[in-house]
Amino acid sequence: MDLDQLAALRTPEGSAALAAAAGLAGGDPLAAASALRSAGVPPALAAAALTQAELRHRAVGKFGPAAAGMFLTRAGLEQATRRVVADRRAERLHAAGVRTLADLGCGLGADALAAARAGIRVYGVEADPVTAEMAAANAAAAGLAERFTVECGDATAFDVSRVDGVFCDPARRRAGTGRRIFDPRAYSPPWDFVTGLAERVPRTVVKVAPGLDHALIPPGAEAEWVSVDGDLVEAALWCGELAREPRRATVHRQEGAGFRRHELTGSGAVEAPVGPPRRYLYDPDAAVVRAHLVAELAGELDATLGDPSIAYLYGDQPTRTPYARCLEVTDVLPFSLKRLRALLRDRRVGRVEILKRGSALTPEQLRKDLRLAGDQAASLVLTRVAGSPTVLVCRPVD
Repeated sequence: MDLDQLAALRTPEGSAALAAAAGLAGGDPLAAASALRSAGVPPALAAAALTQAELRHRAVGKFGPAAAGMFLTRAGLEQATRRVVADRRAERLHAAGVRTLADLGCGLGADALAAARAGIRVYGVEADPVTAEMAAANAAAAGLAERFTVECGDATAFDVSRVDGVFCDPARRRAGTGRRIFDPRAYSPPWDFVTGLAERVPRTVVKVAPGLDHALIPPGAEAEWVSVDGDLVEAALWCGELAREPRRATVHRQEGAGFRRHELTGSGAVEAPVGPPRRYLYDPDAAVVRAHLVAELAGELDATLGDPSIAYLYGDQPTRTPYARCLEVTDVLPFSLKRLRALLRDRRVGRVEILKRGSALTPEQLRKDLRLAGDQAASLVLTRVAGSPTVLVCRPVD
């Protein structure tokens, strides 16, 4: 996609091509291209429209119905914030008194659009010309062009004295290759600039990869890990006046037509008690694990760890919690393939779900080695208990 192709898509002919492509998304791409060309759509315009239709189809999971009118790139879609997460962040920024916000590295505009919907005036900065133009087009499509404007330029050159809040989502993929960047010091803008924003603007939020090393969290910042329906999607650093708790795990779960939010907070420095496996096993949400809040969850559940380095909790009662999945433990065995295979054969288990923490075993290979046959199902948990390789045979708790 280049600026000329994007401009062509925004013409009446381009809009018609996009509408036709939308009806072909998800099917055979060669047949779809042939159908558009047969309808008189020029090949280059047909290819651009079909690419957008495919990306919009994939984007529904992140943006909902609004995806149908957005302009997207593959890399931009992968890094864009899900709407439920962006809306929550915008709500929190607005509640903290932010009325003008700089979005440095705004990408396709997912976070900026959420802030604009919340009533915040947003100034976006994006280094890539096509992405910047797409963000502006997305603002226009959402009816938010007056609240969200975009300039193509260097985020480090933006005058942050113009705003009372900053959001920065540094690029975590290499330009040209699209490869992920795992070291924050290689982000763009540079990590030193990103972490220094809090000294210049007291209300600063930085979106980072969920694998962020806790040692890189700036002193005094609140580190938040976010999951959506069990998937760990991002982490954020709330700096200056925005910091409320040392660590936060925010869990969004689908309930009916919308999402319900749950937040667990704590110091992230407490250690949970350790004891033997008990009747119920809790598998904590990844956001809880990454936020180092397993001990806080253990306190809520009256649970213990089976091993100090493994984030599985054990309790005597099946307590309902949004922060963990609960399984009933039927058997605790020192790991032995022969013994496990015999137990599952005796119980006619033909289908297994395999969970693992602290085990070097590969679930796919274990499933083959078990040679399962039967009409029953079970959950297997591969872990360590007091340092020893252990397998727990479980069944889900409703």
